[in-house]
Amino acid sequence: MFHLIDLTQKLSDEGFRLTAARRAIVQVLEQEEGYFSPEEILSLGRQIYPPLGRATVYRTLDLLTELGVIRPILLGDNCQRYIPIERGHHHLLCNQCGHTFELAGEEVEQFAALLAHLFPFRIQSHLLELYGLCENCQQDQREGEKYSF
Repeated sequence: MFHLIDLTQKLSDEGFRLTAARRAIVQVLEQEEGYFSPEEILSLGRQIYPPLGRATVYRTLDLLTELGVIRPILLGDNCQRYIPIERGHHHLLCNQCGHTFELAGEEVEQFAALLAHLFPFRIQSHLLELYGLCENCQQDQREGEKYSF
């Protein structure tokens, strides 16, 4: 997880300042739970810094992505969201209804550790997305096949 102090230094090293608007955006992204869309970041960020603008949110997300601090992800709703680069991202996504199931981190972490051991490799971040059909959509599909001629 990144912190304001680390980010302030990183921005400074790259010739940028941690403005009040950027600070509000980072505080939203620092939250342990959730993957936030730009609109959610704007809404939550305005609770911290009311003058926060939409364009500032998008520019800051682009900057933080370019600096390697955050990364965009797509969930089942096809809405781009952002998470800190250090946070693992593990989901099952239903191709039909878009429902997203978050995977427990322990099994994925063990799998990542095994891969790091098998291929002498230092993993810095990871992303695991498995696509298919959830139980409800499988049932709907079976029922649809039952009645097709």
